[in-house]
Amino acid sequence: MPFDANGAIFWKGRYHLCYIFQRFQDSDPTDVQCWGHSSSTDLIHWTQHPTALDITPDDPDRGIDSGSAFVTREGRPAIIYHGARLGNCIALADDDDLIHWTKLPSNPIVPHPLEGDSNFGVYSSWDPCAWREGDTYYAVFGGLPHTGTPATLFKSENLTDWHYQHRMIDADFDAKHLAANDDLSCPDFFPLGDKHVLMGISHIRGARYYIGTWKDEVFTPESHGWMNWAGGKFFAPESLVDDKGRRIMWAWVLDPRPSPDWKMKGWPGAMSLPRVLTLGEDGILNIAPPVEMESLRQDRESRQDVALPRNKTIVINGVEGDTMELDVVIDPGDATDIGIAVRRSPGEEEQTVIVYNKNEQTLSIDFSRSVENSDNKATWFICMPKDAQAPHGMVTRQTAPFALKPGEPLHLRVFLDRSILEVFANERQCITQRFVPNRLDSLGVALRAGGGDASVTTLDAWQLQP
Repeated sequence: MPFDANGAIFWKGRYHLCYIFQRFQDSDPTDVQCWGHSSSTDLIHWTQHPTALDITPDDPDRGIDSGSAFVTREGRPAIIYHGARLGNCIALADDDDLIHWTKLPSNPIVPHPLEGDSNFGVYSSWDPCAWREGDTYYAVFGGLPHTGTPATLFKSENLTDWHYQHRMIDADFDAKHLAANDDLSCPDFFPLGDKHVLMGISHIRGARYYIGTWKDEVFTPESHGWMNWAGGKFFAPESLVDDKGRRIMWAWVLDPRPSPDWKMKGWPGAMSLPRVLTLGEDGILNIAPPVEMESLRQDRESRQDVALPRNKTIVINGVEGDTMELDVVIDPGDATDIGIAVRRSPGEEEQTVIVYNKNEQTLSIDFSRSVENSDNKATWFICMPKDAQAPHGMVTRQTAPFALKPGEPLHLRVFLDRSILEVFANERQCITQRFVPNRLDSLGVALRAGGGDASVTTLDAWQLQP
């Protein structure tokens, strides 16, 4: 922990994605955070490279925390990152494979304000995201967790001299949507359609975003949304724009198991599937899997016109697995809720259920029976809605806002990868969940309509290649 996605950039025909990992020092019992580095030509098959950013005994920073990648006006890839116990720093690429990087001798570009400094509490030199407009560089500095400092805007003409401008989000707008102890770490700021998006995380509730306008060096948010809800495991989003003009993002899917399991297995989580972000005509953030995911499909099973009578479970015989994709189009009819169970054992001792609720206008993942006879519900807890009072460990369903338009069918793209479930709904919502079933026979798929009748227009299922 952590495994934040960082430094995403498309460069010379390759997608590059960095991520935090820890290494242990022989002479020091504490761990050092570094940036790992992988690249791909197709978003699907990845090559792991040597560590991108690390520290030496002579470096002033004591670890590599989160940051982002951008291109300098000289056309050179650069990384801006938070140097542990120091402040925000910059490194420049030495080659087009982005294997070797050189840190600026002027680091930190902005030291972290200490108590007693005039800027203490005004800004934090923390989790930066930088970009260039013409000859001018800008950066969002995240708000340090648990301090109350906001995300702020900095500006530079030469990479080394950075100047504080103002807070990134209006205080009144923030107060309407967030709790007092929220932060905005791991920021990512980018244009999307005719708007701009500011993504980031709250350390107490997960991934979130703002949509608004960027004009005259001021970002004016118009809406706020979450990418993670109570019980979810989706954290630290990071994005890039590729040669097709697509805005593609990833996030860290945390591991629900206790930390001794991480240490025994040597890993604490995984990256999410890539998500393509677009802006709908209604100003809503649209989220879809990239077309490249279709290259993993094999062994297709199809069903058409499957009736879903009220309150009756319909098992889809011949469709089962723990590494598969489902593409399901459902006419909701007069049903009030529709459920799709995956990783289902024959007697329903274990199952994980995707639920659309028309009356509540929600999409949820019910993991109350994802693990048979589990009494360790606390491991599923990560975040709670603003002002929620539910006891720690009681969360067994992750619920996101989602509503169908009048006459619109429910269209779900479901990706199941052993312990990870990602559900895309009508390209307007996506919800991610981790779970670790115990039973070897928890492989089945079943559907159910509640409160009325519905029908499956089409159901396509594929096993997924590695």
